[in-house]
Amino acid sequence: MRVAVWDTYITRKDGSIMHFDIIAPDIIKDETIIHTFGKDYLQSKNQDGQPLTAKECRFCHIEAATPEMEAAINRKGYFILEMENCK
Repeated sequence: MRVAVWDTYITRKDGSIMHFDIIAPDIIKDETIIHTFGKDYLQSKNQDGQPLTAKECRFCHIEAATPEMEAAINRKGYFILEMENCK
């Protein structure tokens, strides 16, 4: 499976910067859908209500999905790769 990687930086409620990638099937081109995935993730981290637009989330590249990514995409439509300040 080929996936699109969307590089995302969000200002957390405490002012720190949260960095993660939203990874979704490469056939999804609609940024609104990608932003919905990100907002769903932010809600799971008690960061709902934080801005998530094209300014915070940009397409980065296409790559082959790992088995972990594929499993998450099959389950909920997307995978989040946590990088900084996501805990």
